[in-house]
Amino acid sequence: MRFGRRMHKSFADDVVVDVSEKDGIRSLHLGSEAIQSSMRVRDPIELVLGYSRCMFAFLLFREVPKQMVVIGLGGGSIPKFVHHHMPQTRVVAVELLPQVVSIARSMFCLPPDDERLQVVVGDGAAYIANLLDPVDIIMLDAFGPTGIAEALSTEDFFGRCRDRLTPDGTLLVNLWGSDPRFQVYVDRLSRAFDGQVLCLPARQRGNITALCFKRSSHNPSWSSLKERAAILEAHFPLEFSEFVTDLTRMNEHNDRRLAI
Repeated sequence: MRFGRRMHKSFADDVVVDVSEKDGIRSLHLGSEAIQSSMRVRDPIELVLGYSRCMFAFLLFREVPKQMVVIGLGGGSIPKFVHHHMPQTRVVAVELLPQVVSIARSMFCLPPDDERLQVVVGDGAAYIANLLDPVDIIMLDAFGPTGIAEALSTEDFFGRCRDRLTPDGTLLVNLWGSDPRFQVYVDRLSRAFDGQVLCLPARQRGNITALCFKRSSHNPSWSSLKERAAILEAHFPLEFSEFVTDLTRMNEHNDRRLAI
């Protein structure tokens, strides 16, 4: 296979679940050569893929969350990172395919459930619909072989996510820039979040993270964002200064402020 030495193959609800390894990077694939998740074998906590790092750009605008829900587990990169670097955060990861959960634990070093980490096997849309207590962050990273599931990309679903966020909460959505429906998804998010949406392109691959805020960020200045980035980079192994620069690429702004 072109994506590297195959280490594992199984089937989950007619989806082929593959694990490959190349140059010390282990990757998860669902039904195609497209990489769903990757892990550096020598450093399982590192966020190898650029988009997964971009999903933490919300920290430029909000404090470290207390409660987070991640829809779509993959190899578990994001929950692992939170569990390791954010001891004050409780994360629930919802994954439709039990085989993916098993592989994340056996081959991608996802730790067992504890008081700060819970993995739920089930439908992400149903989980959000039944969520009783609001959470600070919802991350949607649920790509399958054909893209984002329709149930996880409707305006109604995005609106339910907004309703289940705390007042300063944020929804992060991993999108694919070349997807023919990319602008459709962004428009739906914008309507659901009253226009409080930013797009952050990842420098690696073609992913774009949509940051959707329940409450306005009051047009932060570039100087304040750069100052915040420097503080965050002292605590987390993520390129927040690059995130600030890259926010100029797809969002309204002037030389002093970001419009959001």
